[in-house]
Amino acid sequence: MKQLLFGVVTTLLLLSTGCRKAIEEDTSHFVLLTDVIPDAILEIRYHSTFNFIGDRIPGYDEPVAVLTRQAADSLRKVSDDLLAQGYRIKIYDAYRPQCAVDYFMQWAEDTLDIRMQQHFYPELQKSVLVPEEYVARRSSHTRGSTVDLTLFDMNSQKDVDMGAVFDYFGMISHPDVQPGQEAGTCQPITEEQYRNRMILREAMLRHGFLPYECEWWHFTLANEPFPDTYFTFPLRTALFATYNP
Repeated sequence: MKQLLFGVVTTLLLLSTGCRKAIEEDTSHFVLLTDVIPDAILEIRYHSTFNFIGDRIPGYDEPVAVLTRQAADSLRKVSDDLLAQGYRIKIYDAYRPQCAVDYFMQWAEDTLDIRMQQHFYPELQKSVLVPEEYVARRSSHTRGSTVDLTLFDMNSQKDVDMGAVFDYFGMISHPDVQPGQEAGTCQPITEEQYRNRMILREAMLRHGFLPYECEWWHFTLANEPFPDTYFTFPLRTALFATYNP
């Protein structure tokens, strides 16, 4: 009965949101990340206007991070690993509703809206963002086992310097760019910035995540449970049951 009522509540909540979901979608396989990793810091950029579009993005009803249970459990091991090294993880994005991805595409088609160009894509004309796949119709985030994150240094009480900001569209964001290597019009990354990237990358790889060749912050669980499913439910705390280890 409890499970039935939870499903009914989930359905009713979704009727009032811009993100619709198929009736057969089951959020019981997803967890609130902070229930699993209380040490994580959240900075959910798409719930704010500080992102490459400049708007709060549809589907981000609350500033929460959600992952599949499997991805969250693996990320908890990453967090424990990094805590022992003096870092906390800071989350920028995790599960992303399909309606958010659709909104990205609609924005990309409006070539006159370049409010945030100077901050996130100053090297590029907006017209190339889709052809060069900076924006796409499908995202691994929507499958629920991808996370965007960085490191927070507990000693300095600051974000670790990675040499490029989250969501910067350009070669400088590629994780394998080398110290001193020319990377578009950006200042080349330093040895320290490269080491910082590798601290994050190596911890993620040790615990079952795969990197993305164009973004130092982006990782997907290698054995993700829903490799072919793109979910639509919005980010609302009430949609997710209490996490039980």
